[in-house]
Amino acid sequence: MLCTRCRIRTAVTDDGLCTFCSGTRPPLPDGATAPVPATGLGLGPGSGPGSGSGSGGWAVGTWPRSPVGLSRAVIALLGCVIASDLFVIGAGLHLRGLWEGLAADESLDIYTDPGLRAQELYDRAGTAQTAAFLATGVLFIIWFHRTRRNAEVFESGVQRMGPGWAVGGWFVPIANLWFPYRVASGIWEASVRLHPDGGWRTVPKTVLNLWWGGWIVSVLVSRIAVSQWDRAREPEQISDAAALVAAADALDAVAAVLAIVFVRAVTRMQVERAGTRRASTVPGRTAPGSTAP
Repeated sequence: MLCTRCRIRTAVTDDGLCTFCSGTRPPLPDGATAPVPATGLGLGPGSGPGSGSGSGGWAVGTWPRSPVGLSRAVIALLGCVIASDLFVIGAGLHLRGLWEGLAADESLDIYTDPGLRAQELYDRAGTAQTAAFLATGVLFIIWFHRTRRNAEVFESGVQRMGPGWAVGGWFVPIANLWFPYRVASGIWEASVRLHPDGGWRTVPKTVLNLWWGGWIVSVLVSRIAVSQWDRAREPEQISDAAALVAAADALDAVAAVLAIVFVRAVTRMQVERAGTRRASTVPGRTAPGSTAP
């Protein structure tokens, strides 16, 4: 009989759960015990990929790797995205004001120094925004893939898509509006810390849903704004398009804030889950929140 929860592994308990879903693990051969890493949860100096390869540490193979360092870098870059969005919004609204004035009074000349400087400032702001977005996107996907690999260690039975989709899902047209969310949903469910008795605990996906909803709305509005900007020819049309572009940039800043909240939440949950996992496999230690027998 298959496990009633993951529907993948064979049920071994009276209530129809497998060893993974029931919170139990088979013993190591010949009475061996897993080594205890000197670096604890891998959150201090000397931790990171390749360190603390024993039980409960952040390591490679069958043990999770710490997402903490990557999360800090991603959050810092998301801050740069927010700053660049605000910069481009200010420059864009200034340029819009010039076009709006030209639409009201065609005798105005905005093609001289004031207009050229405004356009140059807007171009530089756009370049900074693009650079911040690309750098953040690369590092975010690296962090996203690492948390997906960790989720495979924590609870592989709840994963809807393979680890490769944590990267590839972002680059498939149309599907990239949904695939990353499915990956993120599996990460969220697997990263939740179990109850002290090993039972399943559910955490609402409010943060996940807000982040993904904000991202999708930002992407769609941005595409509409860019399309309108490219088609604009008359001063009034350019002014209206500039306003829509500024609104899209504001939504992008909101999406970046929600992304920071999401990154912090997932990283915190995986740290807690790894701590529980370490305590449950190291003799003489108890999981956080549990009582010693």
